[in-house]
Amino acid sequence: MPTDKASTLLRQFNDTIDQWIVSLDNYTLEMLHQKPRPGSWSLGQVYMHIADDTKYFIEQMGLALTGNANSEKGMHENAKTIFENNGFPDARLTGPATDDTVPQPHSKEILSESLTATKLKANKLCATHDLSVSTGKTRHPGLLFFSALEWLQFAEMHMRHHFRQKKRIDDTFFV
Repeated sequence: MPTDKASTLLRQFNDTIDQWIVSLDNYTLEMLHQKPRPGSWSLGQVYMHIADDTKYFIEQMGLALTGNANSEKGMHENAKTIFENNGFPDARLTGPATDDTVPQPHSKEILSESLTATKLKANKLCATHDLSVSTGKTRHPGLLFFSALEWLQFAEMHMRHHFRQKKRIDDTFFV
C-alpha cells in the first residue's frame, strides 16, 4: 500500500498525464504536426517527447524498485533545487532532447495508447511496491541518481513543465 507521499505523487502524476491524454481530443493530426515557427517543435513532437521520456522515467522507477543498487548516491545540486521547488524553472530548456530529431506522431491513437500504457505501468508499480521504503536508485543522464519515488515525482514535474510549451503552441491555434 502506498504511503501518503507516494499516494499524493501518484495522484498528481495521474492528473497530469490525464490532462495530456484528454487534451489530444482538441487537435487534429494536422494540427499536431504544425510547427508554430521554423526551428520549433510541433505539438505532436512535444507529445512524442512527453510519451517517450515519461515511459523511460517510469521504467527507471521500476528498476530502482528491484534492489538497493546506488542507494548511497545522490542527485545533482540542480536536481535538488527542482525537487525542492516541485517544478522545473520557468525557462526554455535546450539540449540533446530539444533538437529537431524528435519525430512527428503517426496518429493521435499512438500517443494516447503510449501515455495510457505508461500511466498503467506507474499505477501497477505503486500498487505492488511501497515506494517510500525502496532504497535503490538509478542514474538520470544529467541529474545523477533518483529513487523510485523521485522518478515518479520527476516524471510528473517534467510533464507539467511542458504545459508552458503547450500553451505557447495552443496560442497559435486558438487566438
